[in-house]
Amino acid sequence: MHVARRTDAVLLLVALVWGSSYLAAKTATLALPVLAVLFARYALSAAACGALVALRRRKRRWTRAEVRAGSLLGVTQAAVLVLETYGVAHTSAANAGLIISLTIVLTPLLDRTGGRLPARFLLAAACCVAAVGLLTAGNGFQAPRLGDGLMLAAAVVRAGHVALVGRLTAGRPVDPLHLTAVQTVVGSALFLPLALGHLPELFRSSGATWMQLVYLALFCSVFAFLAQTWAVQGTSASRASLLLGTEPIWAVAVGIGVGGERLTVWAGLGAVLMVAGTYWGQAVERAHRTGTAAAARGVSGEDDRRGPARMAEPARPAG
Repeated sequence: MHVARRTDAVLLLVALVWGSSYLAAKTATLALPVLAVLFARYALSAAACGALVALRRRKRRWTRAEVRAGSLLGVTQAAVLVLETYGVAHTSAANAGLIISLTIVLTPLLDRTGGRLPARFLLAAACCVAAVGLLTAGNGFQAPRLGDGLMLAAAVVRAGHVALVGRLTAGRPVDPLHLTAVQTVVGSALFLPLALGHLPELFRSSGATWMQLVYLALFCSVFAFLAQTWAVQGTSASRASLLLGTEPIWAVAVGIGVGGERLTVWAGLGAVLMVAGTYWGQAVERAHRTGTAAAARGVSGEDDRRGPARMAEPARPAG
């Protein structure tokens, strides 16, 4: 029981850290250009990953699969962070955290390895789309703000990134730390030439700004990923996704409680609808994935009992 509580606490901490990242990124972009923030975040993350790899007791060889997958995922992850960081610079941290949670319902639509999704999932996705409309309404229904549009694009690209992670790592011996290290190095290389002109400004930044950058790099990137990887090994996938799914709630709480942001009545209704829609969609997708896997196992078992005349095709992971 003690271990289970500790695992739950770690997953909640990861969700809290991710939820707070939007306010940290918004605060950092008030002091520095977005490209400088992105380069610093990636460079600090790469340095931390390199140190962890060097300090690891049990050395493990790098594989070609890790380098290939990490290189491609580094590009897609960089695209996500460009959209997210520019987006949060032009909208509230609360809105950013809520809109990006669309990834939860968009990812299963892009990753069709689990088969056709039930109609209820599409209804949940429709609730989330309606929630975006309410969130972007602001003080009244009007054209969406630039930041909200960028966060919506970030949610779509992030869903594709998550689906790609599953495709590139399924059934392959990939070390999470190695994969993260490659992605951070690729991101650093991509943003270095773009941020060169802002480097003097970056190095002259205040201590408070550097604290925001270190928090984004070490806690919101390296710590959160490694802590999540450790924690999900000690609990069920359903419980892990439920706890990590509280990220948008923390984003709103941090944005309002720490950042002094506020939600209008329409935006508040959108926040409730977004959280409800994402949880509903998550539950429907999880039940569908579990049922598909159980059916595949049942077919396999039936074929085994009939003898070697037929051989069932193994079920692909729905990740």
